Amino acid sequence: MTPFADRFIQLAYDPGISPKGGGLPGLSVLKNVVSSINLFGIVAVVGALAVSLGVWAWGHHTGGHQAEANGKKGAVVAAGAALGLGAANGIVAFFSALGSQVR
Repeated sequence: MTPFADRFIQLAYDPGISPKGGGLPGLSVLKNVVSSINLFGIVAVVGALAVSLGVWAWGHHTGGHQAEANGKKGAVVAAGAALGLGAANGIVAFFSALGSQVR
C-alpha cells in the first residue's frame, strides 16, 4: 500500500473527473433558468442601448458635451454587454476545451 502523500500526488495528476450531462436531476430546469436569465440580460441591454443612444443624440443636439460623452460610453458598454451575452456559450466552451487539454 502506498503512503498517503503518494496517493495525494497521484490524485493531483489525474482525479478521473470529467463533466457529464444528466448526472443530476433538474439539469434541464437549470438550463432553462440560465437561458431565461440570458434572455432578460439581452432585453435589458437593448433598453440600455436605446437610452444611451437617446442621451447621445440629445447631448449632441443641445450642445451638452457631458451628456453626449455619457451617451457614447453607455452605447459602448451596452454593445460590449451584448457581445458578452451572445458569446457566453462560446467563451465557456472555448476555455473548457482549453482547460481539458492541461496535463
